[in-house]
Amino acid sequence: MSARAEGAAKKLEYMKKFTDLLESYPSAVLVTVDNIGSHHMQKIRVAMRGKAVLLLGKNTLMRKAIKDSLGKHPEWESLLPAIKGNVGFVFTRENLKDLQTKLLESRVPAQAKAGITAPQDVVISKQVTTLEPTKTTFFAALDIATKITRGCVEILQDVHLCKEGEKVGSSEAALLQMLDLRPFTYGLKLTNVFDDGFVYSAKLLNTTPDDLFKAFAAGVANVAALSMGLSFPSLAALPHAVMNAYKNLVAICLTTDYIFDQAKALKERVDNPDAFAVAVVAPTTVAAPVAVHTPVVAAEESSDTEEEEMGDLFGF
Repeated sequence: MSARAEGAAKKLEYMKKFTDLLESYPSAVLVTVDNIGSHHMQKIRVAMRGKAVLLLGKNTLMRKAIKDSLGKHPEWESLLPAIKGNVGFVFTRENLKDLQTKLLESRVPAQAKAGITAPQDVVISKQVTTLEPTKTTFFAALDIATKITRGCVEILQDVHLCKEGEKVGSSEAALLQMLDLRPFTYGLKLTNVFDDGFVYSAKLLNTTPDDLFKAFAAGVANVAALSMGLSFPSLAALPHAVMNAYKNLVAICLTTDYIFDQAKALKERVDNPDAFAVAVVAPTTVAAPVAVHTPVVAAEESSDTEEEEMGDLFGF
């Protein structure tokens, strides 16, 4: 068999394996495998053994396998936009939340290298480092405020050194190495979930019941506002419509002799406010300040005067 024929056979075998896994497993998690070495990947496969199947490969073969199977599985078409970059599939029958926890445990810390894209923000907290005073010029170049404390460089305030999605500069990488910090963690990064024919962001795995309730309440409020604005009846706008109608009836009662039970107490309060008035204590007048040119009197008289003035001041 020629090399070309052997290569074509391997591609067909891979595509068949990919489609078989999609058919066999109800759920799959799409992950990116950037900056993961072969030894690290082997550890991940061992940790997933018995719980999930990790499949990596070329995106073109994955897309072709899906396109060739659309006649039988049209729901797979939603996977095509998600297959981009250095992506892989983790097929499982386990609970997706538990699988996410297991995958995140496989992440390992790593040093920041110049030129790589920061996978997360890096903030250096204010601290007394072990660096010698000669390093202050290096901190000054990065516009980081420092001072010398007991022969070591002290960082005076928290520093947002790297931002997620931006490239790490050579100065930032050198500083992190001098501080012996490994700020980044590398491993499988969950991007999307394929569950029972639906594709959604992996971030939704962290959704709590409270988040769902808040999102539902916000949606109902939007529907009610739209319904009220268009004067179009809907179940979401019904409480607001009833309340507005009640306000209109109360307004009629206050301006006419018409009365109904739900507005009786309010109408009585408006018609006879004195019966519901709350006694208010009249404010006490504060004594006028003594002029600067007031002559000095005897000690006994001064004491009496002060007591009277303080009594007036606090209302006793």
